[in-house]
Amino acid sequence: MESVNPTTGATLETYDEHDGAEVDRRLGASWDRWASWRGTSFGERAELLRDVADTLEKRRDELARLMVQEMGKPITAARSEVEKCAWVCRYYADHGEDHLRHDVIETDARTSYVRFDPLGPLLAIMPWNFPFWQLFRAAAPSIMAGNTVVLKHASNVPGCALEIERVFADSGAPDGLFQTLLVGSSAIGDVIGDDRIRAVTLTGSVGAGRKVAAQAGEALKKFVLELGGSDAFLVLDDADVARAAEVGVQSRLINNGESCIAAKRFIVADAVADEFVERFRAELESRTIGDPMDEDTDVGPLARDDLRDDLHDQVRRSVDEGARLVTGGTSLDREGYFYAPTLLDGVTPEMTAAAEETFGPVAAVLRVADEDEAVRVANDSEFGLGASIWTEDRDRGERVAARIEAGCVFVNQLVKSDPRVPFGGIKSSGIGRELGSYGIKEFTNTKTVWVE
Repeated sequence: MESVNPTTGATLETYDEHDGAEVDRRLGASWDRWASWRGTSFGERAELLRDVADTLEKRRDELARLMVQEMGKPITAARSEVEKCAWVCRYYADHGEDHLRHDVIETDARTSYVRFDPLGPLLAIMPWNFPFWQLFRAAAPSIMAGNTVVLKHASNVPGCALEIERVFADSGAPDGLFQTLLVGSSAIGDVIGDDRIRAVTLTGSVGAGRKVAAQAGEALKKFVLELGGSDAFLVLDDADVARAAEVGVQSRLINNGESCIAAKRFIVADAVADEFVERFRAELESRTIGDPMDEDTDVGPLARDDLRDDLHDQVRRSVDEGARLVTGGTSLDREGYFYAPTLLDGVTPEMTAAAEETFGPVAAVLRVADEDEAVRVANDSEFGLGASIWTEDRDRGERVAARIEAGCVFVNQLVKSDPRVPFGGIKSSGIGRELGSYGIKEFTNTKTVWVE
């Protein structure tokens, strides 16, 4: 298992995968710890999460540098990611007990209520693009609910996986509460099928989601899937075009464009399309591409060379299909896996840039006649993760939001995850929810208690 720096292509470190005996030991430790952790008070769990938040903040710069070295995000974004992980820990420490409070229901019983009990060890299969946040947004609520967590991280960020385990250990987490497995994807089926794993959460591709769903379904285990996205960014005819273009570029370039909730399909009313494209181009070309360790860098390299090559192939096919290349469209002639921020205009729904998820700094503009066509085009996708609507009429924005097929819709704001509200998609973008009061209940036993 290799850790490769995408800025230089140099190998940082190699790691030995855990063998079967070590995997068995770690699963056993997680199961044994759950037997006691489930009986702890909310106060004890909250205290641990606050200690984890403190550790994250104390080690912020060190952990941020590790993320940059292993997957290439700009250093400023990496620091923000660590801070967000501390936030989600404190959020559930403060609110988890209230979210899991018994739900009293009036019936003809003397007392009847619903309680939310922990399910048991959770297997978290996590991606490389937000190597800390994706894990913590699943682990913090699960641990607060009384579960233990086993992490199977992406194979290109093993250093991050081990450091997350160390963060919990350094914060006083008891042995077995949080375990990292250094294993390849071929081992996942056996881990899911192990009786000591009670539930599975995955953030990843649609293909990985289907496979994990089938494996978890075969084992009759609860699962949550947060999969790909090709988020629609609707710019209506009454939008603040300058602001929409500025935020649109910000959304498209988040995490070097390697984000499931980045705006990817820019669906723009004909009345403002020319202005939007020109403003978007100018904003895109103003961004600084460079070493992600540099404080002034806006866009770093893609995480792997194959990801860069796949993205370029999608751009090339889109142009061959009739899209107009406004800017970018090339790999950069420099060390590392850099790709120029790219804008395609005149894209139609059947073209590659609209039909497939582009996981990198490539924006596709689809021109539409009016609001109704904008909604039809936005919904004409296998994905349904998030959407952003731009209009000066807030009531209109909410009416359009109700018509969009997505798990979250933001009006005059980019799509983002926030510990306070649920996050997740529909259609091929996922099943279930993370975060908020809904997310913490996903991996609990919703138990009816009836007392005569």
